Amino acid sequence: MKRLLVVLAVAAGLAACSWEDMADYPCPPGGTALTWDNFGHGFFQSYCVSCHGGPNGYSSRAFTDVETVRAQAADIFRNAARDNTTMPPGPSDPPKDARYQLGEWLACGAP
Repeated sequence: MKRLLVVLAVAAGLAACSWEDMADYPCPPGGTALTWDNFGHGFFQSYCVSCHGGPNGYSSRAFTDVETVRAQAADIFRNAARDNTTMPPGPSDPPKDARYQLGEWLACGAP
């Protein structure tokens, strides 16, 4: 019974959450100055690859190269960009401005 209550409480909490979607935040008209080399690589190294680093990480999703990140851009946006703060879990979260930069970079196609 306790397990059922926990599951229902978690489900209710998730239903109350709303995520920002990448489609709601198009690339700015002038594009972005952010690139894999000057932003993306460092962001993912700092905040993601300790878990999403391939076979040695905690997740099967590896964010070690720009092609892999581009292929999962919408999911990454929903979990980590702008006001979406599901990932990364724990105390070492990226600052809000870095999350907004991530959103812009992803929305512009992760150049």
